[in-house]
Amino acid sequence: MSPVMIELLFRSLWETVLMTAASGFVSLVAGLPLGLVLVATDRGGIAEQRWLNRVLAAVINGFRSVPFIILLVALIPVTRLIVGTSIGTWAAIVPLSIAATPYYARIAEVSLREVDHELIEAARAMGGNRWTIVREVLVPEALPGIVAGFTVTLVTLVGASAMAGAIGAGGLGDLAIRYGYQRFETTVMVAVVIVLIILVSGIQWIGDRLVARLDHRA
Repeated sequence: MSPVMIELLFRSLWETVLMTAASGFVSLVAGLPLGLVLVATDRGGIAEQRWLNRVLAAVINGFRSVPFIILLVALIPVTRLIVGTSIGTWAAIVPLSIAATPYYARIAEVSLREVDHELIEAARAMGGNRWTIVREVLVPEALPGIVAGFTVTLVTLVGASAMAGAIGAGGLGDLAIRYGYQRFETTVMVAVVIVLIILVSGIQWIGDRLVARLDHRA
């Protein structure tokens, strides 16, 4: 590969990391509370509100059922409203975040539901309020699963960011399409695939190490 292509490869890698990190942060900040609300408002939850649970679950399922490439196009007006453009790295962060948030909310919900119900009842018996139960029982006990789910979400976002390259979002996907596919430069395509494998493997390795440290059962 020429020096110019190597420079493009590193710039595309940075754009992919930026898209993944920014949308991953949004999905964590918004998705975890959604997961908590789903668990808390369900039957037998610490704040049972079945109607709210049904409405929220329906909205989340609605977003999750739309393929990302369709959501990417459908959200172009929203993206333009937020960042002023529908093309580029920052523009891609909007649909990536919206797609990842309900996805992670469901993953977090599964982890939170696995918390021993007896621990929650014990906290209630000791006079713990809802916020105390969330802060001292639900989140700490489910933390390994929450981190593992977030790792899976980040890996999924890497793939989605590459897909976003199809509409000019930048990143490794855009580089692979413009140079590897459209210009038939096999070396570029191979290099992009290798970099993606290394990036995903690195994210997974870090996530696995964090889960091992947090899991008190290990």
